Amino acid sequence: MELTNPVDLSVGGMSGHIFRRLFHLAMCVLPILYFEVGENVADSVGLTLDAIVASVVIIAALGEALRLKMGFTVFGQREYESQQVSALAWGALAIGLVFLITPTKAYAYPLILTLTFGDPFMGELRRRGVESSSVIAYACVLVLAIWLLCWYMFDTPLVACLIVAPIAVFSETPRLRYIDDNATMLLIPLAVVVTLEPFLNVM
Repeated sequence: MELTNPVDLSVGGMSGHIFRRLFHLAMCVLPILYFEVGENVADSVGLTLDAIVASVVIIAALGEALRLKMGFTVFGQREYESQQVSALAWGALAIGLVFLITPTKAYAYPLILTLTFGDPFMGELRRRGVESSSVIAYACVLVLAIWLLCWYMFDTPLVACLIVAPIAVFSETPRLRYIDDNATMLLIPLAVVVTLEPFLNVM
Protein backbone atom coordinates (compact mmCIF):
# COMPACT_ATOMS: atom_id res chain seq x y z
CA MET A 1 0.00 0.00 0.00
CA GLU A 2 1.53 3.31 -1.08
CA LEU A 3 0.38 6.23 1.03
CA THR A 4 0.98 9.94 0.48
CA ASN A 5 4.46 10.13 1.97
CA PRO A 6 6.11 6.69 2.15
CA VAL A 7 9.43 8.16 3.28
CA ASP A 8 7.98 9.80 6.39
CA LEU A 9 5.96 6.69 7.16
CA SER A 10 8.95 4.33 6.89
CA VAL A 11 10.87 3.25 9.98
CA GLY A 12 14.30 4.77 9.44
CA GLY A 13 13.10 7.62 7.24
CA MET A 14 14.81 7.86 3.86
CA SER A 15 17.28 5.11 4.73
CA GLY A 16 14.43 2.80 5.66
CA HIS A 17 12.57 3.72 2.49
CA ILE A 18 15.62 2.96 0.33
CA PHE A 19 16.17 -0.34 2.15
CA ARG A 20 12.53 -1.26 1.54
CA ARG A 21 12.89 -0.53 -2.17
CA LEU A 22 16.15 -2.47 -2.48
CA PHE A 23 14.66 -5.43 -0.62
CA HIS A 24 11.72 -5.34 -3.04
CA LEU A 25 14.05 -5.36 -6.04
CA ALA A 26 16.11 -8.19 -4.56
CA MET A 27 13.07 -10.46 -4.78
CA CYS A 28 13.94 -10.93 -8.46
CA VAL A 29 16.36 -13.67 -7.33
CA LEU A 30 13.55 -15.81 -5.90
CA PRO A 31 12.48 -17.50 -9.16
CA ILE A 32 16.17 -18.05 -10.00
CA LEU A 33 16.73 -19.76 -6.66
CA TYR A 34 13.52 -21.78 -7.01
CA PHE A 35 14.19 -23.11 -10.49
CA GLU A 36 17.98 -23.39 -10.43
CA VAL A 37 18.78 -24.69 -6.94
CA GLY A 38 15.41 -25.44 -5.35
CA GLU A 39 15.31 -29.16 -6.14
CA ASN A 40 18.85 -29.68 -4.89
CA VAL A 41 18.07 -27.93 -1.62
CA ALA A 42 14.87 -29.94 -1.21
CA ASP A 43 16.70 -33.23 -1.86
CA SER A 44 19.45 -32.31 0.61
CA VAL A 45 16.93 -31.93 3.45
CA GLY A 46 14.71 -34.83 2.40
CA LEU A 47 11.66 -32.76 1.46
CA THR A 48 9.82 -31.95 -1.72
CA LEU A 49 10.22 -28.49 -3.21
CA ASP A 50 6.55 -27.81 -2.51
CA ALA A 51 7.14 -28.68 1.14
CA ILE A 52 10.07 -26.25 1.29
CA VAL A 53 7.93 -23.44 -0.16
CA ALA A 54 5.02 -24.24 2.14
CA SER A 55 7.37 -24.31 5.14
CA VAL A 56 8.72 -20.86 4.30
CA VAL A 57 5.17 -19.51 4.01
CA ILE A 58 4.20 -21.06 7.35
CA ILE A 59 7.32 -19.71 9.08
CA ALA A 60 6.65 -16.26 7.62
CA ALA A 61 3.04 -16.40 8.84
CA LEU A 62 4.07 -17.46 12.35
CA GLY A 63 6.74 -14.77 12.46
CA GLU A 64 4.22 -12.17 11.34
CA ALA A 65 1.74 -13.31 13.97
CA LEU A 66 4.42 -12.93 16.65
CA ARG A 67 5.38 -9.49 15.34
CA LEU A 68 1.76 -8.34 15.43
CA LYS A 69 1.32 -9.79 18.91
CA MET A 70 4.27 -7.72 20.09
CA GLY A 71 3.17 -4.71 18.03
CA PHE A 72 6.51 -3.63 16.60
CA THR A 73 7.91 -2.73 13.20
CA VAL A 74 11.39 -3.30 11.82
CA PHE A 75 13.70 -1.10 9.77
CA GLY A 76 12.10 -0.23 6.45
CA GLN A 77 8.55 -1.11 7.40
CA ARG A 78 5.78 1.49 7.64
CA GLU A 79 4.64 2.69 11.04
CA TYR A 80 1.05 1.57 10.44
CA GLU A 81 2.26 -2.01 9.87
CA SER A 82 2.65 -2.41 13.63
CA GLN A 83 -1.11 -2.90 13.75
CA GLN A 84 -1.74 -4.88 10.55
CA VAL A 85 -0.25 -7.59 8.36
CA SER A 86 2.85 -6.17 6.71
CA ALA A 87 3.65 -5.85 3.02
CA LEU A 88 6.51 -8.32 3.55
CA ALA A 89 4.16 -10.98 4.92
CA TRP A 90 1.62 -10.42 2.15
CA GLY A 91 4.42 -10.69 -0.41
CA ALA A 92 5.74 -13.93 1.11
CA LEU A 93 2.27 -15.47 1.01
CA ALA A 94 1.58 -14.37 -2.56
CA ILE A 95 4.97 -15.49 -3.91
CA GLY A 96 4.61 -18.82 -2.11
CA LEU A 97 1.22 -19.36 -3.73
CA VAL A 98 2.65 -18.59 -7.16
CA PHE A 99 5.27 -21.32 -6.72
CA LEU A 100 2.74 -23.77 -5.31
CA ILE A 101 -0.03 -23.18 -7.86
CA THR A 102 1.84 -22.50 -11.11
CA PRO A 103 5.43 -23.68 -10.64
CA THR A 104 6.57 -23.09 -14.23
CA LYS A 105 9.04 -20.56 -15.58
CA ALA A 106 6.44 -19.41 -18.11
CA TYR A 107 4.27 -17.93 -15.36
CA ALA A 108 6.28 -17.73 -12.14
CA TYR A 109 8.94 -15.50 -13.67
CA PRO A 110 6.63 -12.84 -15.18
CA LEU A 111 4.31 -12.80 -12.15
CA ILE A 112 7.09 -12.36 -9.61
CA LEU A 113 9.14 -9.95 -11.72
CA THR A 114 6.02 -7.84 -12.20
CA LEU A 115 5.76 -7.45 -8.43
CA THR A 116 9.51 -7.01 -8.00
CA PHE A 117 9.89 -4.16 -10.47
CA GLY A 118 6.37 -2.89 -11.18
CA ASP A 119 5.29 -2.11 -7.63
CA PRO A 120 8.29 0.04 -6.59
CA PHE A 121 8.29 1.71 -10.02
CA MET A 122 4.69 2.82 -9.55
CA GLY A 123 5.33 3.85 -5.96
CA GLU A 124 8.28 6.04 -6.88
CA LEU A 125 6.37 7.71 -9.71
CA ARG A 126 3.55 8.57 -7.30
CA ARG A 127 6.05 9.84 -4.72
CA ARG A 128 7.31 12.27 -7.34
CA GLY A 129 3.83 13.58 -8.03
CA VAL A 130 3.17 11.89 -11.39
CA GLU A 131 -0.51 11.83 -12.33
CA SER A 132 -2.28 8.54 -11.64
CA SER A 133 -3.21 7.97 -15.29
CA SER A 134 0.41 8.49 -16.33
CA VAL A 135 1.63 6.12 -13.61
CA ILE A 136 -0.64 3.41 -14.95
CA ALA A 137 0.41 4.05 -18.54
CA TYR A 138 4.14 3.95 -17.76
CA ALA A 139 3.69 0.86 -15.60
CA CYS A 140 1.77 -0.93 -18.34
CA VAL A 141 4.71 -0.38 -20.69
CA LEU A 142 7.21 -1.69 -18.12
CA VAL A 143 5.14 -4.70 -17.09
CA LEU A 144 4.28 -5.63 -20.68
CA ALA A 145 8.01 -5.49 -21.46
CA ILE A 146 8.65 -7.89 -18.56
CA TRP A 147 6.03 -10.32 -19.84
CA LEU A 148 7.28 -10.11 -23.42
CA LEU A 149 10.81 -10.81 -22.20
CA CYS A 150 9.45 -13.92 -20.46
CA TRP A 151 7.61 -14.85 -23.68
CA TYR A 152 10.98 -14.74 -25.43
CA MET A 153 12.95 -16.53 -22.70
CA PHE A 154 10.45 -18.92 -21.10
CA ASP A 155 7.72 -19.40 -23.73
CA THR A 156 5.08 -17.53 -21.75
CA PRO A 157 2.01 -17.55 -24.04
CA LEU A 158 1.79 -14.28 -25.94
CA VAL A 159 -1.95 -14.06 -25.29
CA ALA A 160 -1.26 -14.28 -21.55
CA CYS A 161 1.25 -11.44 -21.86
CA LEU A 162 -1.27 -9.18 -23.55
CA ILE A 163 -4.07 -9.99 -21.10
CA VAL A 164 -2.36 -10.44 -17.74
CA ALA A 165 0.21 -7.61 -17.89
CA PRO A 166 -2.34 -4.75 -17.76
CA ILE A 167 -4.43 -6.65 -15.21
CA ALA A 168 -1.36 -6.89 -12.98
CA VAL A 169 -0.87 -3.12 -13.18
CA PHE A 170 -4.50 -2.35 -12.34
CA SER A 171 -4.33 -4.89 -9.51
CA GLU A 172 -1.89 -2.56 -7.74
CA THR A 173 -4.21 0.45 -7.81
CA PRO A 174 -6.97 -0.35 -5.25
CA ARG A 175 -6.29 1.45 -1.95
CA LEU A 176 -7.25 -1.34 0.45
CA ARG A 177 -6.79 -0.84 4.17
CA TYR A 178 -5.68 -4.30 5.26
CA ILE A 179 -4.59 -6.08 2.05
CA ASP A 180 -1.30 -4.80 0.68
CA ASP A 181 -0.71 -4.39 -3.04
CA ASN A 182 2.09 -6.96 -2.71
CA ALA A 183 -0.79 -9.43 -2.45
CA THR A 184 -3.23 -8.00 -4.99
CA MET A 185 -0.53 -7.46 -7.63
CA LEU A 186 0.25 -11.19 -7.54
CA LEU A 187 -2.91 -12.96 -6.47
CA ILE A 188 -5.28 -11.30 -8.94
CA PRO A 189 -3.04 -11.98 -11.98
CA LEU A 190 -2.40 -15.49 -10.61
CA ALA A 191 -6.15 -16.14 -10.53
CA VAL A 192 -6.41 -14.91 -14.12
CA VAL A 193 -3.53 -17.15 -15.22
CA VAL A 194 -5.05 -20.22 -13.56
CA THR A 195 -8.44 -19.48 -15.13
CA LEU A 196 -7.01 -18.92 -18.62
CA GLU A 197 -4.44 -21.71 -18.59
CA PRO A 198 -6.76 -24.47 -19.93
CA PHE A 199 -7.51 -22.27 -22.94
CA LEU A 200 -3.92 -21.12 -23.42
CA ASN A 201 -2.72 -24.71 -23.67
CA VAL A 202 -4.82 -25.28 -26.78
CA MET A 203 -4.18 -21.95 -28.50
